[in-house]
This record gives sequence, C-alpha cells and structure tokens, in this order.
Amino acid sequence: MGVSGYVRDTPHDHDPTAFVFAPSPLLTITIEPGRRDDEIHLHPGGQGVWLARMLVVLGVPTSLCATFAGEAGHVIEALVNHEGISTTSSVTTPGTSGVYVHDRRDGARVKVAEMASDPLHRHELDEFYGAAFATAMSADVAVLGGPSAPNVLPPDTYERMAADLRANDKTVVADLSGDELKAVVAGGVTVLKVSNAELRDGGWVDGDNECTTVDAMRTLAAAGADNVVVSQAERHVLALLADGRLVRTTGPTVHPLDERGAGDSLTAGIAATLARGDAIEDGLRLGVAAGSLNVTRRGLATGRRGDIERLATHVTIEEVDNA
Repeated sequence: MGVSGYVRDTPHDHDPTAFVFAPSPLLTITIEPGRRDDEIHLHPGGQGVWLARMLVVLGVPTSLCATFAGEAGHVIEALVNHEGISTTSSVTTPGTSGVYVHDRRDGARVKVAEMASDPLHRHELDEFYGAAFATAMSADVAVLGGPSAPNVLPPDTYERMAADLRANDKTVVADLSGDELKAVVAGGVTVLKVSNAELRDGGWVDGDNECTTVDAMRTLAAAGADNVVVSQAERHVLALLADGRLVRTTGPTVHPLDERGAGDSLTAGIAATLARGDAIEDGLRLGVAAGSLNVTRRGLATGRRGDIERLATHVTIEEVDNA
C-alpha cells in the first residue's frame, strides 16, 4: 500500500497535486464599507472552494469537482477558474447553485439574502460521482468537503467515495460534520478534521470537557479514521495520530477580524503537506499557521504562502498524556 497512516512511503516523481470534492459551491456577495461608496465583493465560496483556494495558496495545483447550475453557476465557475483552481471535471446541472448576500458594513456579518443549491437527482449524481472519482484517482491527496445545503446529495455518497479511493491506495482527507461525517468515517479516511462545536452538535461530546473530546476522537478512530484532528476554541488543535499519540498544536495569539475560514485553512494545510509526502505533524503546523493568519484577514481561506510558512515556525506541538 502506497500510503501509511499519515505519511507517504515513497517519494514523488512529479509535482504534488490535490483534488477537492465540492458538491455545491456558492456565489458569495459581501457588502463592505468603502472610503466613498459601499464596496460590493463577488467571490466563489462554499467549503470546497475555500479548501481549494488555500491549497492553491500553499502551492499545490488543485482540481475542484463541483456542480454548477443556473446563472449563479456560470458566475461561480468563472470566478473559481480565475483563482487558478481547475474545474475541468465539474458538471453542469439544471436548477440553481446557491448564493448568499452578507452585509459587513458595521463590522459583523449580517445575512441579507440567501438562496440554497438545488438537490442533485439520480442522473446528475451519477455524472458528478464518476467525474469526481476519475479526477481524484490522479491526485496525490483527495479532500472531501461538505455540501452547502441539506439534501444536495445523499450522505452515503461520502462513504462510497472514501471507500473507493482508499481501496485504490489514495490519501483521503475529510472535513465534515453531521451525517456526512458518520458516512465518511464508515468508508475510511486518512485524516478526519472536525471542530469541537461540530462534535457537540452531532452528539459526540457533551460540553467542553477535553476528556470527552478525546473519547470521541478514539471512537472516530476505531470507526475508520486513521488520524483525527479536532479544532478547538482560540488557538488549540487536538490530534489523535495513527500511531496512537495524542498531540496538542498551538498557534500564535492573534486578534480575529473574521473567524470564518480558519478550519478550512487548517484542513488545507494538512492536505498540502500530505500531498508532498511529509508527516502529519508538519501539516498540523502549516494548517494552524494558515488558520491563524486567515482570521486576521477579511477573505476566507486567504493569505500568502511565504507568510504562512514563516508563521508555522511559531506553532508548537506537544504530546498529551493519552490517559
């Protein structure tokens, strides 16, 4: 098998590449205060796009398999390609892609309007799954992001995708919650990333007690996740590694400007590192640095590679007593 629990056994003979599974990207419209008039910013969004954006920032060529529908879909696809993310394997579907409009003129995000992505029907799902699987097979790491709205696709799609990729010795990183999390773990993943809040919402933990979080991590590892990474409040990330070690990763102290996108930046940092064949500890440092820098910016999953890599030298990892 070409991939162990968390590090590639053989060196690359090519530049590392990544694949991102993004069933329902969004068109995001954000109103910001300007010096004279309001500023209106249009960007592609949704978890898959944010994961892919940070992978590209970190120097990993990335293919995004997504569905684009309706007027919004045309705009999203053009904006994604403009950011240097490949969408050659994506699928055009009927209906509409999702859109949200946020007003941030007073500092905090206020939802003005929102339109959800339409669900994928059987033939559309078949086309999407086939395109995604074929593209993922050519990448060094496959990253599975969640849908932007409920019922876009059946949760067991994630179990099938993870199981099929793992059966072909692919490195699979998943950043999911809810039913999709349960499904992907059943399929088997190299790395599962989830936030402590998502574990609470899913009934895996009760409260903020770290011991119950570790118990939930052990349960997820036993269910099919080689490595389990849990982002916590403030700067800390807990990781239960494939070799049984429990580690805590801590980034520098920052004053957040916008906390959204930090978790996706963490996941992308881990995925970029595994794509290069390096150890997951290096991925935790890079991911925490990417997340720390991201919250100081207004753009989601943004930053400069050199700044992130320099910041990673200030990230610490300590082993935690597993008992």
